[in-house]
Amino acid sequence: MATQYITTVGRRKTAIASVRLIAAPKTSLMVNGKTAKEYFKTADRVKTAEEAFEAAKSAESYAVTAHVEGGGIAAQADAVRHAISRAIIKAEPNTRAALKTATFLKRDPRAKERKKPGKVKARKAKQWSKR
Repeated sequence: MATQYITTVGRRKTAIASVRLIAAPKTSLMVNGKTAKEYFKTADRVKTAEEAFEAAKSAESYAVTAHVEGGGIAAQADAVRHAISRAIIKAEPNTRAALKTATFLKRDPRAKERKKPGKVKARKAKQWSKR
């Protein structure tokens, strides 16, 4: 019999994370075939990705495998956190309140504003000279 797992998707800016949550004796996080520490490189990014476990105070331990693409490394860490939060709720519905107060369930809608015609960037105008 195959192992049972929960699959969820998390997003941030243009980063998309697909996560599989598997009940395991010890919590571990693999991102794109590497450990979270190898993939994200900094402790802050690893902490961001794993924050959902701390907020939920999960009774169980989980093995997490994530596939992330798009965006930058910070957005990818946030996308992984979003996906893990959604998966924990499917596994343990009583953790929803804790994750919701930590704002890990809401997809962060902030993204780069599009460039407008006649402008250098989204809002930056060309240099103007009086004379």
